[in-house]
Amino acid sequence: MEKRADALQRLRQAHEEVVLAALRAEGPMSRTRLTERTGLSRTTLFAIISELMERGAVIETGAEDDGRPRGRGRPAARVSLNPDAGLLIGVDLGRRRIRVAIANIARQVVATAVDDSAPDADEAEQADLAVALIRKICEDRGIGLRALEAVGVGLVGVMDAPDRRWRAAERLGAAFGTRVEADNNARLAALAEQTWGAARSAEDVVYVRWSVGVGGGFISGGRLLRGAHGASGELGHVSVDPAGPPCHCGGRGCLEKRIGTPALLEAAASRGVRLTGTDDLLEAARSRTPAVTRVVVEAARTLGTVLAGTVAQLDPARVVVGGDLATLGGLVLDPIREALGELALPGARRPPDVVPADLGPAASAMGGIALMLRKQDPLPPVPDTADL
Repeated sequence: MEKRADALQRLRQAHEEVVLAALRAEGPMSRTRLTERTGLSRTTLFAIISELMERGAVIETGAEDDGRPRGRGRPAARVSLNPDAGLLIGVDLGRRRIRVAIANIARQVVATAVDDSAPDADEAEQADLAVALIRKICEDRGIGLRALEAVGVGLVGVMDAPDRRWRAAERLGAAFGTRVEADNNARLAALAEQTWGAARSAEDVVYVRWSVGVGGGFISGGRLLRGAHGASGELGHVSVDPAGPPCHCGGRGCLEKRIGTPALLEAAASRGVRLTGTDDLLEAARSRTPAVTRVVVEAARTLGTVLAGTVAQLDPARVVVGGDLATLGGLVLDPIREALGELALPGARRPPDVVPADLGPAASAMGGIALMLRKQDPLPPVPDTADL
């Protein structure tokens, strides 16, 4: 029964998106013309328009004169996207950068921005920087914040400390007088990829973001998993060597300490190749510098081994790999695929697809918007994230 309800809900969301896409492409039009344009039945179209009007996503404007002969009665009113619809903001408070994305209730991304953050800034300081960044971009683009309805915030790390969420949410909520919700930024990236990106057609997904740190997010039956203590998806803190070096999480030998970019830079240096940062590492890998290639491939194999255990437990249809290292394509994706194939459960039909993420650095900020949209239960279109 629940699966049937979910299927009907997805169908309704798909119908909404067809209507909104037509209005975005062609502007205001009558219900009759919308019926012709979308191919929906008159009954379905009218029901969808009524729901969108109740949410404030669309409005009625002036009557349409399309040159067709009319009988008695008023000309048909036109339907259009509501230019004053409520805004939703997604914020990613990352280790080094703050990213912001702004969307209206018609699901159009109207602005994006990015700024650097001090490595030692806490959540409250980062939230203050985000407030300043939001105000600046709104001023530059002529966006009024009176229509702001909610803000979704992505934070680094385990979400089991309420004060961490409160500090960020309190600053943003006080600045804009609106509802604010926070979640782990890698989980929000997973949600964004499942909403708009590489996992859009899948309901069971494992997402991993591989960069300076290693994070992740799990989606099961279309729902984002958070866990009892907000630690779901923390792939970077799976111990691959209990006798290994201590990690900032309190454990030892964590995956992040083995394959995060600082560890890869150290491994490359031990093999005679000294690199100054992530960009240099990626360039050396793309140039197929032998020592660096070996380091990266070994790390990808290690990640694949950890993911194999996750895949055995969650049985996802797709594994999405994001972050800086995912930009290396087959150099990292192929070893992950090989590990999953070799370590798959006996009798399993086949290992899941392993694909690169679509949304790039924008994913967590977009995930903040997706988090708030899920509260309203619509299905957004693919955003333009070029500025991020």
